[in-house]
Amino acid sequence: MNPQQMEQMGQFRITVWEEENFQGKRCEFMLECQNIMERGFQKIRSIKVENGPWVGYEYPEFQGQQFILEKGDYPRYEAWSGNSSYRTEHLLSFRPVKCANHSDSKVTLYDCQDFQGRKFEMCDDYPSLQAMGWCNKEVPSIKINSGAWVAYQFPGYRGYQYILERDRHQGEYRNYTEYSTQAHTNQVQSIRRIQH
Repeated sequence: MNPQQMEQMGQFRITVWEEENFQGKRCEFMLECQNIMERGFQKIRSIKVENGPWVGYEYPEFQGQQFILEKGDYPRYEAWSGNSSYRTEHLLSFRPVKCANHSDSKVTLYDCQDFQGRKFEMCDDYPSLQAMGWCNKEVPSIKINSGAWVAYQFPGYRGYQYILERDRHQGEYRNYTEYSTQAHTNQVQSIRRIQH
């Protein structure tokens, strides 16, 4: 089933609450929301993802730090920020990740900008890129050949999160500043496929 069929059949479903622990005002979505404040919410402080992977953003219009939201419950911000070195206690926009395909994902890392230098192809999760043979703490450019991935600043899936998708930027992230609107560094030390 392709992402458009999934969307038409309600395969992307997320419920958000204004307060922690699934309290206060709530609303269910099957499509993206560019600004939760336009729906009468002040913020999102708890989430249930019922279908499909989603990405939540710190600010409206899909800006700020990104947080992957896979199927499950997120009663407080610690659940979506996890081991992140960056914490935000609320989200203000979110959208589905339509190209996630856990069984068919491939990414290529490059040790220079613009897909130059040594490259490293992978199709599996890597909690430590250095342990798997990548010589640097930095990844200056990334090409998503298929699927969707979340790259992390530190080993063990910790630190800033960068959601990298085949259907955004044509899967081409020529410079680390394209990883996110808040990408402050090209430091990427772990990466995994997004679950769908």
